[in-house]
Amino acid sequence: MSGKGPLVALAAATVASVGGTRLSVIAIPWLVLTTTGSPVLTGLMGMAELLPYVIAKALGGPFIDRLGARRVALWSDCLSALAVSLVPLLFWMGLLSIWVLIPAVALIGVLRAPADAAKQALVPEVAALGAINLERAAGVLGASERLAGTIGAAGAGVLIALLGTGTAMLVNAAAFLASAALIGLGLPKGRAVGGEREKSGYGAELAQGWSMLRREPVLVGLVVMIAFTNLFDQGFALVLLPVWVKAGGLDVSWVGIVLAVFSGGAIAGAAMAAAFAERLPRLPVYVAGFVCAGPTPMLVLAYQVPMPAALAILAISGCAAGFLNPIINAILFERIPKEMVGRVIALVGAFAWALMPFGGLYAGVLVDRFGIAAALTATALLYLAAALSPIAIPAFRQMKRQAPAVG
Repeated sequence: MSGKGPLVALAAATVASVGGTRLSVIAIPWLVLTTTGSPVLTGLMGMAELLPYVIAKALGGPFIDRLGARRVALWSDCLSALAVSLVPLLFWMGLLSIWVLIPAVALIGVLRAPADAAKQALVPEVAALGAINLERAAGVLGASERLAGTIGAAGAGVLIALLGTGTAMLVNAAAFLASAALIGLGLPKGRAVGGEREKSGYGAELAQGWSMLRREPVLVGLVVMIAFTNLFDQGFALVLLPVWVKAGGLDVSWVGIVLAVFSGGAIAGAAMAAAFAERLPRLPVYVAGFVCAGPTPMLVLAYQVPMPAALAILAISGCAAGFLNPIINAILFERIPKEMVGRVIALVGAFAWALMPFGGLYAGVLVDRFGIAAALTATALLYLAAALSPIAIPAFRQMKRQAPAVG
């Protein structure tokens, strides 16, 4: 199988899996917030899923290289569907206490991590099959991810309001199964890279990935910066936004509306990135994208900008943010040798997500101590400092385009 079919299949699988995940990201925190009334417990729930996710992602890279990204993505999505189905099953049986939900979401995190890393590791392969520029292929996948976020966010609010959390989580499980089917049917079976070379031990392969990552200053800079912006993004999505909605007397659908408007703008931005990003200077676009993506929406909500204007600003901010993932992915794949893509991408993803388990807890404590407006403002200012840091860090000047790495 060649041409653009595999890219289309991977993009569709991304829409299904990310859309389903976004649904649960709204459904589970809202369930905890409305049943306990505690922002801290809401943040703890996010930590329970993301901490195992980060660890599993960091440790799973060598298996992607050994078994093949396609196989890992397919089976991880299937197992994720089973794990997600546990939540509504326990809910309907009356067994879903907060202490039962924590290990359930931890299991979901462990299974979701290798699927996400494997799908990202497939980008160079599908780009090569379709003879597509890496930045353009990454842009298509970025647009798909943003589309999934829009569908999942908008659909989550409506589904939870109309059908309840349990039924909404079943839709998430079905989305994972759809993703697995698209990967299985739409991507050609390829040999794992590990089958083409002499295998070393698992520990040695993990160490090789770490060694390769730290030899590239621009990759280290990206990972450290994004770890902090992800911390603030997670705190916003998991705690600050739901608390802002609840404090304003709005229903859960407004969590979805705000995220969907932002993601809708990001779809347009990612589509433009797929068409034009290869001709734009990376560093200025990268910095501007982060400034718009985080601090701007937070300050808009903190200062109670009228809703029509706020939604318009959110859409524009999302459009700027849509340029980020295509740039980041292109930089990664230009520098990572083909035979090491799985383990290095997994490490990059794990380190970039390393602080996310604490994002909800950080935001929950901040809201409890200082209130929602102060928490949004403080987080926006910290995010702004992280977003502007590449201007002062020499490693980021290595963002310039180069030929993709070879083995």
